[in-house]
Amino acid sequence: MKNKCMLVAALLLLSGTISAKVVLPPMFSDNMVLQQQADAPIWGEAKPMKAVKVTTSWDGKTYETLADKEGRWKLSVRTPEAGGPYELTLTDGQKLVLKNVMIGEVWICSGQSNMEMPLKGWGKVLDYEKEIAAANHPNIRLLHVEHVTSTQPETDIKIRDNGWQVCSLLTVPEFSATAYFFGREISEKQNVPVGLIHTSWGGTNVESWISGKVLQEMPDFSKVVEDIRAMSDKATMKADYLKALEAWNNRVDEGFAAGKPVRAEVSLDDKAWGKLNFPGMVDQQGLGDFDGLIWLRRTVDIPASWTGKKVQLVLGAIDDNDITYWNGREVGRTDGYSVQRNYTVPGKLVKAGPLTLAIRVTDTGGGYGMPDELYLRSDNGEQISLAGEWKYQIAADARKEGMFPKDMSEDPNLPTSLYNAMIHPLVPYSIRGAIWYQGENNASRAYQYRELFPLVIENWRKDWGQDFPFYFVQLANFMQVSPNPVDSDWAELREAQARTLSVANTGMAVIIDKGDANDIHPKDKQAVGHRLALVARANTYGEQIPYSGPVYRSYQVDGDKIILSFDHTDGGLKSSDGKALQGFAIAGRDHKFHWAKAEIQGDKIVVSSPEVPYPCLLYTSDAADE
Repeated sequence: MKNKCMLVAALLLLSGTISAKVVLPPMFSDNMVLQQQADAPIWGEAKPMKAVKVTTSWDGKTYETLADKEGRWKLSVRTPEAGGPYELTLTDGQKLVLKNVMIGEVWICSGQSNMEMPLKGWGKVLDYEKEIAAANHPNIRLLHVEHVTSTQPETDIKIRDNGWQVCSLLTVPEFSATAYFFGREISEKQNVPVGLIHTSWGGTNVESWISGKVLQEMPDFSKVVEDIRAMSDKATMKADYLKALEAWNNRVDEGFAAGKPVRAEVSLDDKAWGKLNFPGMVDQQGLGDFDGLIWLRRTVDIPASWTGKKVQLVLGAIDDNDITYWNGREVGRTDGYSVQRNYTVPGKLVKAGPLTLAIRVTDTGGGYGMPDELYLRSDNGEQISLAGEWKYQIAADARKEGMFPKDMSEDPNLPTSLYNAMIHPLVPYSIRGAIWYQGENNASRAYQYRELFPLVIENWRKDWGQDFPFYFVQLANFMQVSPNPVDSDWAELREAQARTLSVANTGMAVIIDKGDANDIHPKDKQAVGHRLALVARANTYGEQIPYSGPVYRSYQVDGDKIILSFDHTDGGLKSSDGKALQGFAIAGRDHKFHWAKAEIQGDKIVVSSPEVPYPCLLYTSDAADE
């Protein structure tokens, strides 16, 4: 009995010792990068009122502070010039060592899907296989913030892969392509380690990335911010959503009534169903801008050699949410258009003969489709392609049935929600600056963007307490060229972005020549990262290099001509393909625009049209992008 009591006491003592160990936010991990030549904050939790010590291996110096009554503590360490690897040793009585720490340049990388677009996966970046194979850069470190929302500013951050990852062909495929190409060039040209903190979310509005405190200053959002602050807790909102979703499903989808997947049954007669081809997007196959519920089916033959063996069902990034069935049995479900579907089918479900695959897809807005490779792979190494013709039936058209209930507990477009969960917890981690690629979602509100986007910059800089560099990507060309001069939301958004250059210490990467009329996600992310890096190399790191294409400065009317002047002409203008300029239109006082002739004359462009003898208005369209 005595020995038993002693054992219990020892275990309790051990438990207390373990619980006393310093706890750090997940951005403080092995392989991390700290900003060079900075007073870099480090913070975490320990036992209340316990002394916490941090020792830096680069100079052997020890920093000490006292945890408060809640156990929270914070201190700053002075970092040297770029170098490493080093170690950080933390203790409040029990030692914690962070290894392989580099000192270098740290950049926040944020925005929507064109920043999120991974090197491999749903985006299929140009030459991605070669880029991944060559991605052996131990001086580049990657930190990927998980998708999370919140109605209130959070202090905890969720990170993928348990912290910082050393860049390699194994870690880079799902990382932001734009961020990677930017960081690679900075590392190579400055000969420094680079830490990239990727925190972005596709299909999101700019107001999601602004704090409530700042956003409420805009009359357009003051009431919205108040309403968000008054919302129920996340668990309650989730429960309300699931209840509403079940009711909506039962009302509109007879193939899923009461949760029964009628349209997934093997015996279902689908001869009258329509046909779609995948990989691909449905808006290019006659369904237009479809939003709603759609069922997909395909039958393939499973060979006898697969019987009883595990199978990987690879569907790529389905847009947006799916429930997937194997001969009527659910084998996986995923929410999120940018998430890879790789479902494991247990061997007990794998039998020789016909296999019916059924997928219930929910498209909540924007494009819809399955753009990636589709295949089955057996444990024996054999593979069956699922590319080609699929049967489809629309279960519910949201335009007719009404949109599905919104999950307010996970809505990334709820104003302030991404700032609260994906930016605020990073403050005050020491950084050099930020790169940004967003705007597509706000294109219909370009004039509002003129105010919103500078608020992002102001907000983040105030939080970090430094006027750090903020470099952004101007939207590329997208959508088919109109035969006549027409208004363009995207052109107006580009103008709003260009106006933001009036904010100090900003820079813009122009990619108007890299877009795709049929794809909102340009594949040439190498050019995007390179052009962002050029801006940083010139303006942040002081390299004497041309870093910008021509930027419009002013115009003057000279008789029947309009003469345009530009900055950053680097000795003169030229067209990228050597051909005549396109996409310019002018109008007189009647405001009727006509396509115009545009000629380069040194560092100026002269625009004229015989149909406009007295021009006073100028228009450029995405036709100039081609």
